[in-house]
Amino acid sequence: MHHFHYERGRLCCEELDIESLVRKVGTPVYVYSRATLTHHFAVFDGAFSHIPHLTCYSVKANSNVAVLALFGALGGGVDIVSGGELFRARRAGIEPKKIVYSGVGKTREEIDYALSEDILMFNIESRQELEAISQRAQALGRTARIALRVNPDVDPKTHPYITTGMEKNKFGIRVDEAVENYRHAMTLPGVDVVGIDCHIGSQLTDTAPFVDALKRLRALMERLRELGVSIRYLDLGGGLGITYADEEPPHPTEYAEAILKEMEGLSCTLIFEPGRVIVGNAGILVTRVLYTKETPTKHFVIVDAGMNDLIRPSLYGAYHHIQPVVLGQRETRTVDVVGPICESGDFLARERPLPQVEPGELLAVMSAGAYGFSMASNYNSRPRPAEVLVDGARYHVIRHRETWEDLVRLETVPQT
Repeated sequence: MHHFHYERGRLCCEELDIESLVRKVGTPVYVYSRATLTHHFAVFDGAFSHIPHLTCYSVKANSNVAVLALFGALGGGVDIVSGGELFRARRAGIEPKKIVYSGVGKTREEIDYALSEDILMFNIESRQELEAISQRAQALGRTARIALRVNPDVDPKTHPYITTGMEKNKFGIRVDEAVENYRHAMTLPGVDVVGIDCHIGSQLTDTAPFVDALKRLRALMERLRELGVSIRYLDLGGGLGITYADEEPPHPTEYAEAILKEMEGLSCTLIFEPGRVIVGNAGILVTRVLYTKETPTKHFVIVDAGMNDLIRPSLYGAYHHIQPVVLGQRETRTVDVVGPICESGDFLARERPLPQVEPGELLAVMSAGAYGFSMASNYNSRPRPAEVLVDGARYHVIRHRETWEDLVRLETVPQT
């Protein structure tokens, strides 16, 4: 469900006409619907309303401070993977006791920052990281609440680049090594063992892998209980998918039913790290057609947004539906929608049926709210696009478009 719809043949976000918005803010531009963000968060969080839980939005999906502040105001926490994401979360007003820190490569500076903020929990990815956090906590006179990220070796049946819970992945500690690592953690100074963490992958469209992982975690919890380890938090990660094309992912309530059935008899607070399922369909990327081009074998639509603005199609072969901002009676052609980047892999769609368009027209790349701007770059020295949050008939520029001056602001030329 989202709030992008046509009114009299013109695409709108909530009550705002996209074409009129673009006249003021330009292209390319990411446009987010506040109503959709709010609804998606409320639906996911509400599915677990009758049990102790914390919804920690996954910052990496969309890290704009305005988006984080919105979820914080709704009672949410965040899942972070860097010191920069912690800085964003605190700038957005997220309470430290609602922040969990994941990621395989936490640096000393990032660990110290998180300890000084007294975050809820570190999700530990390796024995060496565990020992490093213990050392820093002891040096700073702090206590690090930790969970071990357990790799349950569950196949999430998703794109290989976004699987995270199989033995071949770099994430977490093998489930058969977890007990020994928990024993070790219990002996370390400055460490308070409070939880178990698991994240098996992204864009999952079936509840079965989640249930399989939870069963393995439950068995581990029972073994830990016998050792006197009290688990207060069970972090099940994120990964629930969305509809990009013809996928039929489970509704959050269906996901909740499957999880809660397996939780019977367990007494702990559940932590969830949803990202894409909340922001994915709440945002679009609007781009302008620059040129059309024909070869003996191809029809190209060349637009002003490239792989530096939205890398998912180039990186994953991901599908994003593309539609005109203004409808009209026109023929459909099979085209490649490509950007201005000097790479053959710079495309937003390949072999895609699309109504025939002319230079100057606007196209909307749908379902771009997750891993869109957050993965954008300045490749080819292209300024990153603006981000806009629509609220009813009003809009707010929540990130201004970069300028050419911004591209060199941090660079210097040595004086010789």
